[in-house]
Amino acid sequence: LSPPGLLLLTSFLLHMKAGRASPTRLVCDTRLIQKYIGEAKDMEKKVSQCQVLPPLSCPIVLPLVDFSLQQWRTKTNETKQQEILCDLALLVGAVAEAQRQVTQECTGRQLSQLYRHANSFLLLLQTFGREAGPQEPGCSPRSMEQTRITGIFLTYRQLVQGKLRFFFHDLAKDSCEHGQGGGRDPPPRTW
Repeated sequence: LSPPGLLLLTSFLLHMKAGRASPTRLVCDTRLIQKYIGEAKDMEKKVSQCQVLPPLSCPIVLPLVDFSLQQWRTKTNETKQQEILCDLALLVGAVAEAQRQVTQECTGRQLSQLYRHANSFLLLLQTFGREAGPQEPGCSPRSMEQTRITGIFLTYRQLVQGKLRFFFHDLAKDSCEHGQGGGRDPPPRTW
C-alpha cells in the first residue's frame, strides 16, 4: 500500500467501534470526507493544468456515478456499499489502463495519485465488507467509454462527492453519537 492508502486503512482500522464493523472516525467526522472531496477537486484542477492532454488512444470504461437521491434512500447500506465497490473497481481499472497509455510526466503523476486514492477507498470498503458479511459475486455497474483524461478525474470527484459522501452520512445515522457529525441533518452540498 502507498502511504496515503496505508494512512486511510490504518485510520479506518484504529477507529472501528468494538463489535461493530463501522469506520467510525471516517463516518462520524464529516471533516474527513470533506478533506477527500477537496483532494479530489485539487487533483482534477492539477491535471487540467498539465500540458495539452491528447485523447487516449484506446477508450477506457468508466462507471456512471450519477444517482437519484430518492432512489438512493430506498437502498440498504449493503446494496449501497456493493454499488460503490463496483464503481470503484471499474474506476481503479480505468485509471490503471490510462496510466499505461500516458507518457506525459505531469499527467502520469496525477493519475498515480488518483489511483492511490481510489484504490484506498476500494480497500477500505472491501475490509468493511468482510466484517459486514459476504458480498454478492461480480457486478456490472452502468458505464461509458471515455477518451479524455479529465473525464477520469471528474468521475472520481463525482463519486466521492456523491455516493461515498451520502453512504458515509447514512452510516453515521446508525453509528455515531449525537454531536459527532452523525446527526440527521443532510451533509452539506459542495458542488
